[in-house]
Amino acid sequence: MTIRIIIVDDHGVVRQGLRMYLSSDREIEIVGEARNGAEAVQLARQLQPDVVLMDLLMPVMDGITATRIIRQDMSDTEVVALTSVLEDAAVVDAMRAGAIGYLLKDTEARELIRAIKAAALGQVELSSPIAARLMKGLRSPEPDLRALTDREAQVLGWLARGKSNKDISQALGLSEQTVKTHVSHILKKLGLPSRTQAALYALQAGLASDL
Repeated sequence: MTIRIIIVDDHGVVRQGLRMYLSSDREIEIVGEARNGAEAVQLARQLQPDVVLMDLLMPVMDGITATRIIRQDMSDTEVVALTSVLEDAAVVDAMRAGAIGYLLKDTEARELIRAIKAAALGQVELSSPIAARLMKGLRSPEPDLRALTDREAQVLGWLARGKSNKDISQALGLSEQTVKTHVSHILKKLGLPSRTQAALYALQAGLASDL
């Protein structure tokens, strides 16, 4: 499987470096580059990439706003935030906008590639410092897990373990489309915009330990 990605950063040297790192992997195809959030939204609509690698601090339109628009308009495109900012507000805002991952720009190339591949599969993967900030920033309001069916609670527990729709379908004997539908219902019932937030809430509720 080839993962089609767009690189978004307002600094040309950063985009060039990312292209050099990522081009070494045969499973990744860089289909476009953008200098700001507005260009990123336009390119994403045009190219329908699997993953957008998104800087947060940019002119014209910031990365958080662009992430929110992309996730609302293109549910099959995942966004990984890649930034030099590790602040509680930035992490929480990026995840609330729908980013599935959050990495710092000093991340090693192989870790970045692994995160992109995980994102393409819909897997939630967060480093410990980032997860801690998210747990702190997303504590309230607490969603009502009683709104979920038993099957939806099962799916949510697997999400908390960072599993993709394909992994969950194999574990529960369901089709990937059925799992995708369950995830959509979970997010709607809990009032959450992304599977990342759903996974964090599931961890807080102890659902992952029940599997």
